[in-house]
Amino acid sequence: MNRSALSASLPPAVSFVARSGTGKTTLLEKVVAELKARGWRLGAIKHDAHRFEIDHPGKDSHRLTAAGADVMLISSPDKLAMVRQHRESPAVEELIATYFADVDLVLTEGFKGSSLPKIEVHRAGHGSTLLCRDERHDPTLVAVASDEPLELDVPVLDLNDPAAVAGFVEQHFLVSRT
Repeated sequence: MNRSALSASLPPAVSFVARSGTGKTTLLEKVVAELKARGWRLGAIKHDAHRFEIDHPGKDSHRLTAAGADVMLISSPDKLAMVRQHRESPAVEELIATYFADVDLVLTEGFKGSSLPKIEVHRAGHGSTLLCRDERHDPTLVAVASDEPLELDVPVLDLNDPAAVAGFVEQHFLVSRT
């Protein structure tokens, strides 16, 4: 399948980006709940620049991974988890193509260097500049969610109104595709 056909079959995705401690997860949690209440099927990907471990010594899954399994899938009647070893961190687009074909929208946290459309979270009290406009002009920035008025070339959404942020996401990434 060629790249344009593949991207046409993938769900839309938007990445929420910001400096650490700005409130990305808090906002994203509320946006997910709001979009879910509106009936959308959602996927989420959290970028972690640090190493994390969900497979713990002593558990059967860890024993199988330690024995050499490259992919370890744990399945129960209501959920599953996968531990997959890789040499290089996969691109977010690859993760979406591999794991998220059955959702309406993928919301990511982080991936500021990706080609995904971005909503930057800005908090006045954080005392820092914007990642996508002050340090560099990221053409993938589609909006900023802020708790203060800003003069920008993209819409500025009210950080304290997650329903409005969800409405923006819905209009720009879901309704416009149907």
